[in-house]
Formats: sequence, structure tokens, C-alpha cells
Amino acid sequence: MKLLFVSLGCDKNLVDSEYMIGMLTSHGIELTDDETEADIIIVNSCCFIGDAKEESINTILEMAEQKKTGCCKSLIVTGCLTQRYQDEVKKEIPEVDAILGTNSYDSIVEALEETLQHKFYKNFHTLSGLPQLSTKRTVTTGGHYAYLKIAEGCNKNCTYCVIPSVRGRYRSVPMDELVTSAEELVAGGVKELILVAQETTLYGVDLYGKKCLHELLDRLNGISGLFWIRIMYCYPEEIYEELIDSMIKDKKVCHYLDMPVQHCNDTILQRMGRKTNKKELIERIHYLRKRVPDITLRTSLICGFPGETKEQHEELMQFVNDMEFDRLGAFTYSAEEGTPAAEMPDQVPQEQKEEWQADVMELQEEVIFDKNEAMKGTVLYAFIEGQVADENNTYVGRTYRDAPNVDGYIFINTDEELLTGDIVKVEVTGAYEYDLIATIVK
Repeated sequence: MKLLFVSLGCDKNLVDSEYMIGMLTSHGIELTDDETEADIIIVNSCCFIGDAKEESINTILEMAEQKKTGCCKSLIVTGCLTQRYQDEVKKEIPEVDAILGTNSYDSIVEALEETLQHKFYKNFHTLSGLPQLSTKRTVTTGGHYAYLKIAEGCNKNCTYCVIPSVRGRYRSVPMDELVTSAEELVAGGVKELILVAQETTLYGVDLYGKKCLHELLDRLNGISGLFWIRIMYCYPEEIYEELIDSMIKDKKVCHYLDMPVQHCNDTILQRMGRKTNKKELIERIHYLRKRVPDITLRTSLICGFPGETKEQHEELMQFVNDMEFDRLGAFTYSAEEGTPAAEMPDQVPQEQKEEWQADVMELQEEVIFDKNEAMKGTVLYAFIEGQVADENNTYVGRTYRDAPNVDGYIFINTDEELLTGDIVKVEVTGAYEYDLIATIVK
């Protein structure tokens, strides 16, 4: 039987998808990327913000058509959307044969077997503990990098966020399990591990009574064949000395930190339920750059939070200009039902939110272009991601400064024949708005 698997949303959701694919392929299921020939279609859904919810619903509806016109015998929906709207999904889309919650994906084989016997299947484990996984996952990112999900859930309860309600409280994956998984991934060809969770900086507090991300880094750093370790989703208030120390001494750890701050205005931060203020954010950024001078800092911002004023937006613009983040994403606020922020007064009109978001991204283009211009002459290592179409001597790569799918690229001109996953030393020779140009260092 053939399976089409559609994974939506974040990289953490992708890890769940890869485990499900591993479980199913170990039972003899064959993968396909053609929905018209798929006997089984699985959608791992997202509902983090309105756009993600809409994409998930539209995808499920599109796949439901294959129950009528294609070969599809089983349509299964998993993930955040079903966790949040389990009754609505089945009621509104009757073609769906099974729904699973975010902590139930280890039951995917059972779900498939039940649906193939024309039985509706529903499984929603409590949002405690972790799925029991005995099958190796199928890496879908090309093989040379992979995401390592080190924890599930979140305790922060930001007023705009649905994650605690659909993913539960923070649960760390035991360190020995993570190291074993990492060793298996590297043995399969992975050269870069990207550590992800709703919040990576709190890793270990629930299992070991203290923050242990630095200890995990130390152990991963010892894996032979691994080239880079990248850390995503660090809350600024939770970044601690031992973590910075490990970033400096563990040579495989990229000098890169993803640190979502969401805003800088103290009133907005307080209304968001964030645990930092503007002064602390500025101090943290300056301190990181002092300790790790070549660090690349990525952040994300929310534009148009309820009650935000023009003056607060202008304060945010000045903050972006002054802090000069190396990487930045700005998003319009999405009012999610069931969250405190959705009930707050003074909701900002959508048009205003979009205008402010465009302002921030336009300013960030100027910031990053200037920073990229300053990179000329710098020698870096780059991962080859592929070749530019119709240009035999131009390759696309990523440096330690670039996480996959969210950051920029480096375009490398060379007569050498390179393969995806190769690691080459390059010198930066030019810059675009978000990307760099380089040549091979002989």
C-alpha cells in the first residue's frame, strides 16, 4: 500500500511526522508524493496561528477529495488541530477516518489497521509523559541535517499562545535517549543536529531538577562524524552561564542562538505574559555578544498585539535598529480563541498589523544588508544544499549563521563538482539583502 504523508507547521511537528513515517514504513507501507495514487493519506496538522489553522483545514479538505476521486482508503489526521478541535474535525469533514492527538502518534499503526477495516479510530492520550517509540524515524530533510526534539510542551503560558493547551506542560526527553537517537542519526549520514523544543533552555528541569542543556551539548559534542549542533527556541530569561560556556568550549556547537523576544515595550511584554523587560533584553543581547563575539542572534517579533499603540510600535522599530539582530522574523498578531489575549480590549485592525509588520521587515532588510556587507573577506564553512538551476558553477549553501528554511543562503561560485551535504571552506565576496556570495578557499 502507498502512503502520502503531509507534515504541516513547525520543525517539532516534523519530528513527530518522521517517527510516524518510520513506524509505517517498517510495516511495509510504501511512500508516495502523488495523492492520486495514495491508498493512505495522513495529515499532521498545525493550529498555532490563524494562517496555520487555515492551511491545515484546506489541506485536509483537499485530501478528503481523494476519498472520492482517488485511491484513498484511509484518511488520518493528527497533530495540533485535532488536539484542539477533535469534535469539529470529524463533524465538519466526515471523510476523515481517524483522528489522533499530539501525544498519541505512537498509535498510528493501530489507527491505520482500524481504518482499513472500515472502523473510525480516535485516540487522545493525556498530555503527560511522552509517546513510546520503538521504531527509528525516517529523516525527510535530505539526510545531512536533522531536528532533535529534546522536550515536549511548555509551561510559560504566554497570553497569546495555544501551545500549553494542545501540547501540555514541559516534558524533557531523557538524555540517554537523545544521545542514542543522535548517534543513530549521525550513523545514517546526518552532519548537523538542530535542537528544538517549545523551549530548549529549560531542558532537564523536570527530569533532573536543574537546567541540563549544557550537559546535553557536551555529550553530543563527543559524537564522531557530527559537524554542527544548532540551538533553537531559547527564552532570553532562561539563558544561563553554563550554557554559554558550553557554546564556547564545545567546538561543534554553532555560535548561533534563536531567542524569540516578541516585543521590547515593557507594557506589551507584560500583557503578553513574557518574563523579561526591555532593559533585561538589551543587557542579555549585549552580554551574549561580549561572551561570544561572532554569535549570530535570531529573534521573532509580534506586530499589532492588543492595545499596541503607534508610539510602542515606533519604540519597537528603534529597538530593531539599535540591537541589529542578525536574523529576524516579524509576524502579525493572531487572536486565538481560548487565549487571554483574544479577549483583551483594543484589538488592532488587521490592516494596521500588516503595515507595522512590513515596517519592521523593511527596516530589518537594511540591518541585515549592512551586516552582510561587513562579512566580505570572512572565511566560513558552508554546507552545500544544492545547485542553482541552469548554473553549473553556482551552488547554494548555509553557514553556521543560517538555520534551514528560516534564514538566508550563501551562493558559492566554483568549477568544482559538489554534492548536497558536502562541507566546504569559503570566503565571502559579496552580499544580497539576505544572502551572501562566496568562492571556495583553496
